[in-house]
Amino acid sequence: MWTTCRNRADAVVKGLLADYNLVGVYSRTASKAAHIVNKMQQHGKPCIACATLEELLALKPDYLVESASPAAMRELALPALKNGTSVITLSIGALADETFYREVTETARAMYTVYIASGATGGFDVLRTASLMGNTTARFFNEKGPNGLKGTPAYDDSLQTEQRTVFSGSAAEAIRLFPTKVNVTVAASRASVGPENMQVSIQSTPDLWEIRKG
Repeated sequence: MWTTCRNRADAVVKGLLADYNLVGVYSRTASKAAHIVNKMQQHGKPCIACATLEELLALKPDYLVESASPAAMRELALPALKNGTSVITLSIGALADETFYREVTETARAMYTVYIASGATGGFDVLRTASLMGNTTARFFNEKGPNGLKGTPAYDDSLQTEQRTVFSGSAAEAIRLFPTKVNVTVAASRASVGPENMQVSIQSTPDLWEIRKG
């Protein structure tokens, strides 16, 4: 999600986020944080590269934008909220953990806010309304190219030539197997029936991007 972080810095220096300043950047890869800070400073925008989460939170930001991983979200959410910092997260998969979700919800309700980016799924208000009507079921179909599954338990070379359903189960199960691939399913589930009840199917399709371009 390095591109996401760079895009955010670009938006600030171009004046697209006129009401906001990027005051600090924290990355486990110091060179990435330094790159963004240099870009900000070249445009006269003060910004600090932080070596630790604690150093970042010491800047007392109003918002912390997380674009790293579910593991990072689990690490930073509660400290940020207790610091008086609202959280905007892309790694919604962390919230599939019911205990963590309750802790975040209770802390945010008492103090500040967690904003869940909708990503590829729109209409969360509609999903939420449907779930409140009761007797709701929900299914999520996710289609990926085989290269997008590399590095996951689902991948093998036969997917390069064979269309196949590589996963069928709940959103909670899906995020455990694909921690950076199906955050959107957890987002949709939290807006509707919950991660344990949202049924997810993941299909691998050879040459998916070529098919869509054509």
